[in-house]
Amino acid sequence: MKNDMHLVLHGLAIKKHASAATVAGIIGLDSARVAAVLQDALTKGSVIEAKGKFSLQPMARIALESDYSRYCSDLRENQAFVKLYEDFEVVNTALKALITDWQVTEIAGSRVPNDHSNKDYDSRIIDRLGELHERAERVLTEFAAHLPRLAIYRDKLLAALEKAEDGAIEWVSDARIESYHTLWFELHEDLLRTLGRTRVE
Repeated sequence: MKNDMHLVLHGLAIKKHASAATVAGIIGLDSARVAAVLQDALTKGSVIEAKGKFSLQPMARIALESDYSRYCSDLRENQAFVKLYEDFEVVNTALKALITDWQVTEIAGSRVPNDHSNKDYDSRIIDRLGELHERAERVLTEFAAHLPRLAIYRDKLLAALEKAEDGAIEWVSDARIESYHTLWFELHEDLLRTLGRTRVE
């Protein structure tokens, strides 16, 4: 993705409703450059803005989808990158199971929401997350070798994991921050858009 407008709108599509700084934080462009591109997009009617946060307009979303084939064709035809994505999906399946176990627990044979009062249970899940991250490290590093901006996700995922391991358990899956699960979900969305795939629920 060499076109700044496409890259910025791609980042906004992943974040859905975000400031220039937030978009810059996942695409590797300077915040000032992202702000300038978003202002241009605002003038063109591609985005709307409210209280410093931007969202894609419907027609811009459609145009963005059609532009991926132009800007991402090399990666889509790169069999090594596609194989990495397939390896990522294997880890993704394991992460989804882990997050389910994080969100619910079993009491007297019934699955109930995890209120995080059982510290031992939570610690075991965070240990599993650390093991899962070790499995993912090779894929995350090799993604960045093909597309350098993806190193942002690798670094942020590690930072979120370390905070969770230090006892700040909100960094496992809290959607209000760049928690491990939030970042992983965004990386998955990034890859799906880049490769022209569809998320399987």
